[in-house]
Amino acid sequence: MRLLNSDIDTVIFDLDGTLVDSMWMWTDIDIAYLSRFGFEFDKQLQIDIAGMSVTETACYFREKYGIPRTIEQIIGDWIEMSYDKYKNEVGLKPYAVELLDYFRSEGIKLGIASSNAIDMIEVCLDSNGIRDRFDVIVTSDQAERGKPYPDVYLLAAERLGAEPERCLVFEDIPAGIMAAKAAGMKAVAVYDRFSEEADAEKHRLADMYCQDFSDFMKAEGIITD
Repeated sequence: MRLLNSDIDTVIFDLDGTLVDSMWMWTDIDIAYLSRFGFEFDKQLQIDIAGMSVTETACYFREKYGIPRTIEQIIGDWIEMSYDKYKNEVGLKPYAVELLDYFRSEGIKLGIASSNAIDMIEVCLDSNGIRDRFDVIVTSDQAERGKPYPDVYLLAAERLGAEPERCLVFEDIPAGIMAAKAAGMKAVAVYDRFSEEADAEKHRLADMYCQDFSDFMKAEGIITD
């Protein structure tokens, strides 16, 4: 089933795990940050915080572990720990540039709707040379609630001047797919090794599943085998 048609004039991407290969980094940061305060990392943590805004996540850390830092300090710690990785180590998913350039050539508006902090999003896009591809960058902290609520996607659509039903979303986690669908948008699930345990749910929730962006491009007739 093809998703791109005359009704779709806007495409919105999640960032981490969708557009860029960065989830490995957040596991490393969570392990290091918790150990700083004498706690051990539990994989359930990343399931619990999936889709939360960075502020919601900082609140979760503070309440669950009793981290003796303010919310602003915790976020600042994470920005400091992640900045160099986003600048020097985090790369794009395969065929990301080709897909973005195709959308731009077709006059499709492009946005980012991420649970990450704006500082980290911007350095990541800049270091990968794709910031100019996007018309709008929206974070969950700018919306009322994080994913799986639809707020961040609805805000992105509003800022792009788009109707939700004319938007297509790319996401890597169930909470993000649920947010897109709750906003009335079509959703493409993108494989990421850090969420592969949820692949069955991603298949169920999304309108399409792709192993990488070339799968989507082939399904839509943008490229051939």
